[in-house]
Amino acid sequence: MRNLMILLRYSRVTWLAVVLSSLLLAACEQTKDSEETLPAPQATAPTLVAKAPAPAPKPAPAPAPVAAKPVPPTIEQLIARAEAEYLRGKSNYDAGHLEAAKDNFDTAFNLLVSGPYDIQSDERLQNEFEHIVDATHELELQALRAGDGFTEQRVEPAPIDEANSITFPVDPSIKAKAEAELAHTRSDLPLMLTDPVAAYINYFSTRAHGTIERALIRRGRYADMISRVLREEGVPQDLVFLAQAESGFEPLALSRMGARGMWQFMPADGHDAGLRRNWWLDERQDPEKSTRAAARLLKDLHNQFGDWYLAMAAYNSGPGTVQRAVQRTGYADFWELYKRNVLPGETRNYVPIILAMTIMAKNPTQYGLDHLALDPPMLFDTVRIHYPIDLRLVAECTDTSAAALQQLNPSLLRMTTPKDLDFDLHLPIGTAERFQKTVEAIPEEMRVYWRYHRVESGENLAEIARRYHTTAAAIAEVNNLEANAVLEPDSRLIIRSRRPGVRRRASKSATASGRSAIPSTRETACSRWPMTLASPPKRCASGTGCKVTRWPPDAR
Repeated sequence: MRNLMILLRYSRVTWLAVVLSSLLLAACEQTKDSEETLPAPQATAPTLVAKAPAPAPKPAPAPAPVAAKPVPPTIEQLIARAEAEYLRGKSNYDAGHLEAAKDNFDTAFNLLVSGPYDIQSDERLQNEFEHIVDATHELELQALRAGDGFTEQRVEPAPIDEANSITFPVDPSIKAKAEAELAHTRSDLPLMLTDPVAAYINYFSTRAHGTIERALIRRGRYADMISRVLREEGVPQDLVFLAQAESGFEPLALSRMGARGMWQFMPADGHDAGLRRNWWLDERQDPEKSTRAAARLLKDLHNQFGDWYLAMAAYNSGPGTVQRAVQRTGYADFWELYKRNVLPGETRNYVPIILAMTIMAKNPTQYGLDHLALDPPMLFDTVRIHYPIDLRLVAECTDTSAAALQQLNPSLLRMTTPKDLDFDLHLPIGTAERFQKTVEAIPEEMRVYWRYHRVESGENLAEIARRYHTTAAAIAEVNNLEANAVLEPDSRLIIRSRRPGVRRRASKSATASGRSAIPSTRETACSRWPMTLASPPKRCASGTGCKVTRWPPDAR
């Protein structure tokens, strides 16, 4: 029995060994098959470097293709491109992107004038050219009316606004020195050194010292004129410091409340004082007219209140405000009204600011103002005109800049003088006669639109035409030039533009004969056009004889 048990156990172990051996053999074969069929792990795979193929022989170079001659666009295509560019400009304009719109309009214009066709040779081109020029100019006028085109003249912040917003301490040492000097200060206004005045002396001696310096420097331009007007109107000369406090003698000063000019008139007060105000001009910004209006108003206020401090307070806040304060307190004295706080805050500061500036200006050494080089007096010629004219044309007639003319004529809000109003145009000293002679060549009704161009060395008609958005033929015609004329440097050319809405259509007979399709204004008055050639042209635009004038007139 024991032997049988041993035999069975041995048989079981043997069988188990056989089974395990079979399984192990199968596993080994499967592993071997896997090693043969599966790719090796990427981490341990060797890098195989393929041999570079032998370079193929270079093919023989093919002959370069002959560049095809560009085909110019047809007239219809050119017109379509120009119109599309104009419409893009119109979209930009409507969206308020004025600079982008201007670029679009310039591109549309240049497509036509720089294209392969003479505009005058085809009525369709002529009409598209006129359409774009007229439409663009009309948009410019709309922008002008909105204040975005020929923009309104710049303005400057009124310095009194900042002074009114400041509370400054009294410096005892500054006040003591001012009291000592006040005893020797001569003025045709009563000067009192109260704490509010001393506080503003401290302010203008430190933080706002540059403000009073700039004002005194600029005063040199207008001091003689202001002194003359104040004397003629019979008011104290030291009222000049009211303008210094209000505007720093800046004709373009504009306050936060809308007061304008050297004497800071509000619109209604300016109207009551006889200062004209419209789209084109604002006489509150005219130095002499506003000075005279201010002197007369201050004189009337002094007659009403019998006191210059109250007159100045009423100039600032209105006579009704001061009159009610007097009636409410029973005191016709500015300092009593100040103590009782019955005046508006700005008015309470107004008189102390003026007195502080007066004391400092009359004692320049004490306050570091004795080294200033004042601006020279502003001198000018005056020509009364009854027609509108662009200041850029005036500048071209007088050999000056439009900016200089704006400085001489600060009442002009635009680059154009008023329409349907007489206007005293101020010109650089010594240029009135030259202006009148030069502008005579431009018809009065065209002095807003036409320009002069001074020829630079090497310029030709085509270049000048592109600059002014016109055609070389139009410039040649109005100046009685041949189309291929050589231009003399420093000569002047009339640049003719059209009034908006005036359309000129090319006639078939004109284009067929090669003549300009744009008729000139006053063609028969060709003796009025200044010539730019050394010798007379063969004919005038009208076919009549011409009087040749060298340009400039004194040229030899």
